[in-house]
Amino acid sequence: MKILLVGPANPYRGGIAALNERLALQLMSEQHEVQLINFSVQYPSFLFPGKTQYTNTLPPKELKIRRMINSVSPFNWLITGLNLKKEKADLILVRFWLPFMAPSTGTICRIAKKNKRTKIIAIVDNLIPHEKRIGDKLFIKYFLKQTDGLLAMSDCVLNDFSLFDQKKPRILSPHPIYDHYGEELTKKEALTLLGLDTAKEYILFFGFIRDYKGLDLLLEAYASEKIDKTKYHLLIAGEFYSNEEKYRTLINTLNINDYVHVFSEYIPENEVNRFFCAASIIAQPYKSATQSGVTQIGYHFGKPMLVTNVGGLSEIIEHGKCGYVVSPTPKAIEEALLDFFENSKENEYSAEVKKAKEKFSWTNFSKAIIELYGHCTSDRKK
Repeated sequence: MKILLVGPANPYRGGIAALNERLALQLMSEQHEVQLINFSVQYPSFLFPGKTQYTNTLPPKELKIRRMINSVSPFNWLITGLNLKKEKADLILVRFWLPFMAPSTGTICRIAKKNKRTKIIAIVDNLIPHEKRIGDKLFIKYFLKQTDGLLAMSDCVLNDFSLFDQKKPRILSPHPIYDHYGEELTKKEALTLLGLDTAKEYILFFGFIRDYKGLDLLLEAYASEKIDKTKYHLLIAGEFYSNEEKYRTLINTLNINDYVHVFSEYIPENEVNRFFCAASIIAQPYKSATQSGVTQIGYHFGKPMLVTNVGGLSEIIEHGKCGYVVSPTPKAIEEALLDFFENSKENEYSAEVKKAKEKFSWTNFSKAIIELYGHCTSDRKK
């Protein structure tokens, strides 16, 4: 098929861009013709809390990336929609993760599908945003109206579809594993590269730091007197998208400065493996969630994970096998960490993670897309 994938890609950074590029490569390996329809302007500055939207790495040479979409220019949406209409693609895959993007991508898709050939499938990361704004529901409804099929990567998002639409074909396919972050290193190699003490064990919190991700819960749990800080340290790696000073103050107040290592910057792709390979366990103490690319990097590197029972995180991690699923409270997180270290669970859980990772393959994800496309085209024939 001829497939257009609408959403961020290089030179934009982040997990959504990474998934789009990796998905394009997968579909191309299955002999589909694929183009990435990227943004020329993605976020206005008031919506982007980080230091920069851009990466300094180059995309895979075989990808065709076209920077076409200006998220704040209605005139651009019209022109882009007309251009994609002329393409007469069989399928447009469009990413949805933030209602702000609905007017631009929704309008483009509404125009493009008027060629009576192109079907629109939305890959929905979050339908209802973690950080709500006025107008979200109207934007979501408008976007969904333009789609022919919906793909969710977690049950909670799949269930959210019914709040806005009861009829469109839909499918659930878990977020596939990120497998492009470099080779697996030994712990000693990774810790040496990071300049950390190779005699310690590390709990890793990774990714953009936003309040809903619960870093404060992890800090409070780690501060427990029961956790032996002479052996176990906390490693935080990621750019602060929330108030950094608040977390620095909490670390000081809890008197754990000497045991917490903060890399407060965006971690480039070629250094991600250092952090995951340095860790004994990955902690995701989220207060709300749908799914997380961090979990799928953890699977790739065979790391046990601690997640909270919010959103779709508990669907991905089997409690007591691949790690822990706990309540989003400091006490529950503390108890899981104590069990992990005191009962030497790392090797046992790592082995289970490596077994479980097969179900999150890119082949399964692409199969789900093609299956959903089939449902969309059968509806058209009727």
